[in-house]
This record gives sequence, C-alpha cells and structure tokens, in this order.
Amino acid sequence: MRLNMAVSPSDHPATRQRLLEAAGEVFAEGGYRATTVRAICRHAGANIAAVNYHFGDKRALYVAVVRFAHSCAGDRHPLDLAALRRLRPQPRLHAFVHAFLMRLLDQGRPAWHGKLMAREMVEPGSALDELVEKAIRPQYLLLASIVTGLVGALDEVEMRRACTSVVSQCLFYHHARPVLVRLFPALRLDQDEIEALSAHITAFSVGGLRARYRTERARRSRR
Repeated sequence: MRLNMAVSPSDHPATRQRLLEAAGEVFAEGGYRATTVRAICRHAGANIAAVNYHFGDKRALYVAVVRFAHSCAGDRHPLDLAALRRLRPQPRLHAFVHAFLMRLLDQGRPAWHGKLMAREMVEPGSALDELVEKAIRPQYLLLASIVTGLVGALDEVEMRRACTSVVSQCLFYHHARPVLVRLFPALRLDQDEIEALSAHITAFSVGGLRARYRTERARRSRR
C-alpha cells in the first residue's frame, strides 16, 4: 500500500509538527468540541490519514497539542534543578518565580499557546488531568520544598495556601494583563520588568510567609 505524501517516511517529523501547530491554532480559536479534524487538516495542508497515523484520533491530538503548548514555555525558560539545589531558600524562590514569570509573559511564543491554555482552564478535560499530573504537580512539589526551606514543615492545608499565594502573584500579571495595560499605559512587561517583578514577588512572599508562620508558631507555643 502506497502512503500519501503527507505521511511519507521522510516527512513524518515535519508533518507531525505541522499538525500540532495547525491544530493548536484551530483548537484555540474554536474550542475542542467545535473543531473538526477536517478543519485542522485543511489548515495544516495534510490529510485525515496523517492525523490517524501520528495521533490516532482527535482526542489524542488535542492532548498532544496541550502538552506541546505547555512544554514549549518550559523548554524556552528551563529551571536548572541541579543549580537550584545549591542555592539557599530565598534565591531558590527567586529563581522559581523568575522562570515562572518568563514562561507566563514570554513575548516570543505564538498567541495560540496562551489562548488554548485559557480555554482548557474554562473547559477542563483529560488533557488538563494529564498536564496537572505530569507537569504542574512536580512544579508544585518543587515550590513546596522551597517553602519548607524558608519556614519549615507545614501541614497539607497550610502548604497549599502558602504555595498558591506565591503562584497567584505571578498569574495575576498574565490573567490581568488586558486590565494592567489600560490601567498603567506605561507598563511594559518586558525583561527588565520581569526582573523587577521577580525580586518584588520573592521579597513580598518571603516576608509574608515568615511573618505568618512565625506568628502562628508563637501563638501555638502559648497554648
């Protein structure tokens, strides 16, 4: 049986990548339910057999696209875990925050990456389940280890509150960007501003965490 040119052995990597990027744009614009494989293939200049060959079906393609969009930011702004372990807790937190902000505010990534991830948050599915377990949970555990280094061991609830408080400061600049650029027209979320925000969020978080848990432990010791 002769393979179509779109799925010839010599073109496999290029076709798969083209499908990922085309599917990302189409899924981001129309959402998972409204998007058809035929529309994706038309946008990619490929045929339906290529989707079946590389991914199996529409659901598997969608999961691969979400995984790809998330991994691109991590690949562009990786955390050097070996170097991180050599740092003291506060510089470790700064490195974590800086890398997180760089991924969130990356001006170089395609617009569909952020749009697709925003859609997945509004209409979560199996793609988000996989993303949380394989990518987001390890990041949470890393942040939890940094918080432990700063303030000592916390119970599960307090650790969740501590970590999400740090992360929410970073997410604000991504989710509220349309408001921020209108409220502060001179604001430019560029490299210099990211450096300044990283230092601010780190200092603010360290001060808040240490004050919060120093006070809490003093209160418990008086009981």
